[in-house]
Amino acid sequence: MAAPGPMATPGSTPRWDEQLQRRLARGEETALGELYDQLAPMVHGLAGRILADQAAAAQLTREIFVHVWEHPEAFDPAQGSLRSWLGALTHRRAVDRLRLRRAAELHAPDGPAEDEIREVATAARMQYVVDSLPQSLRETIAVTYYDGRTYQETARRLGISEQAAKQRMRLGLELLATELAEERARQCAAHAGGEDGDGGT
Repeated sequence: MAAPGPMATPGSTPRWDEQLQRRLARGEETALGELYDQLAPMVHGLAGRILADQAAAAQLTREIFVHVWEHPEAFDPAQGSLRSWLGALTHRRAVDRLRLRRAAELHAPDGPAEDEIREVATAARMQYVVDSLPQSLRETIAVTYYDGRTYQETARRLGISEQAAKQRMRLGLELLATELAEERARQCAAHAGGEDGDGGT
């Protein structure tokens, strides 16, 4: 995924994120539909990986988009892309839901431990970032890193040169590192500010 650009300056064409936020603020239902079409698969996929429950993931997905409809001002384009913001919001709420489920299962001998919750959440966050990458980089990382193949094997499988496979892998990992660093900074800022960033006031 490309790094978020700067906010639009007066006289320039606002990026999609900002245009959509303005349309949502005006109460345009078509804007919500467009947002849902573009990002609901990402939101549902991330929620499903954390909660391991498709019904709960579907419910959380609906709640996330209702929240955006009711509070479009909660998204700050200066802080990053709408996709990244929705991903962070989904991650935070899904983890909160997982903790509530854990609290309800405290008396069960096999209730999930806090470190298990963190492990699941971290893995889901990593997968969300990988899913955000361009397809060519995403498939190179999947084949090379997750399948444990050499660059030569990856190049043969994808029909590209070994040098191209190395370049894609390096660029993909750089983007991964950038995305994770930005998300960590957002989470630290939210905790330091004593708020969850939902903007539900």
